[in-house]
Amino acid sequence: MGRNSGCNDDNVAGISNGKDCVCDVVRAIADAQDNVVDQQCDVSCSRSIQDLVSPVRGNGLDTVPFILYDKKGKPFKGFGAEVDANGGPARFDCFSSFIFRVTEVDDDECCAVLELLVFDNDEKTCGDPCEQLDNEKVDELERTGICITVDLNCFCAITCLPAVSVL
Repeated sequence: MGRNSGCNDDNVAGISNGKDCVCDVVRAIADAQDNVVDQQCDVSCSRSIQDLVSPVRGNGLDTVPFILYDKKGKPFKGFGAEVDANGGPARFDCFSSFIFRVTEVDDDECCAVLELLVFDNDEKTCGDPCEQLDNEKVDELERTGICITVDLNCFCAITCLPAVSVL
């Protein structure tokens, strides 16, 4: 079984059918967020990209949030921390999330900088993406400013969530 077995089946406008399907989807999201180009799409990631770039929508959408899956099919959870110095000694404030926003893709290496997205009221540690997403208000999804760099070749699947506004 090849490292990207099953990834070459999608035939989606704006996303190549090459061996790096996750990389290609994330690159397409980044291009759409940066360039806002019209695309014809029929599947979930493509639909989210289409919703993001559609000139008819005019609804201020700016992000295609997504979930990545490792080669064993398990959702990837990113971690990061910021320094909180409110009124006392500086302390780390740790965040974890299954939900990401692409900020940059290196075309040569298929590496990407991903920002962790969390919900405003997210105080719990989530065991899976559904626990993090279930019953949350879309408008409470927010950027953390915490970014991680990943090798997109290490993932075998991606789930795109509907396009939203997080800016």
